[in-house]
Amino acid sequence: MDPLSGTRQGLWRLRPSTSAPRDERARERMITLVIVTIILFSVSPLARAQANPPGEYELKAAFLFNFAKFIDWPEGSFESPQSPFTICVVGLDPFGNILEDAMRGKMIGNRPLAIRRLKDKAGARLCQIEFVSSSESAHLAEILGSLHGANVLVVGDTSGFAASGGTIQFTLEDNRVRFAINIDAVDRSGLKFSSKLLSLAKVLHDEGHSKGG
Repeated sequence: MDPLSGTRQGLWRLRPSTSAPRDERARERMITLVIVTIILFSVSPLARAQANPPGEYELKAAFLFNFAKFIDWPEGSFESPQSPFTICVVGLDPFGNILEDAMRGKMIGNRPLAIRRLKDKAGARLCQIEFVSSSESAHLAEILGSLHGANVLVVGDTSGFAASGGTIQFTLEDNRVRFAINIDAVDRSGLKFSSKLLSLAKVLHDEGHSKGG
């Protein structure tokens, strides 16, 4: 199930006509993508009675895919030009089959998506996105230490995750899935975040960081 499918269909009307200049069409396609993303990020998993509304982790899976499209990974992030774009789950998996269902047949650039489940931090440096389960919250510092110097986006949904050094933390506000981005963690990862993505997030720093320093 793709939580974005119905939304996309309703927004394709915003596409420019074929007679528009190429750069204008590209600009409007980007605006359309941003609008889709904003709508996705404001959807409530508990909202409005509708047929099969997406649940919390269906939305989070869709967010992970959208994060990947708004971030540039250096080529050195991959073992080879043929390597897939890998999303890993460390610890007890809260997604079940949702990740496979959400990512099936999708690509990031010219790379197919792959899902891996890790029992611990071993092998995590080969991931592009690493979702740290709440079962591993006590080991977060150790996990982050093992990723020092690696171009890995570290995502979680436990309280204080981003302030403790994680890159992106999912939160629930008014029954809606939101997210916070730790700018210090972004700098450490060596990843390039789109300004559009940053504008949709609550931006924060490591716990104890002095913004004036």
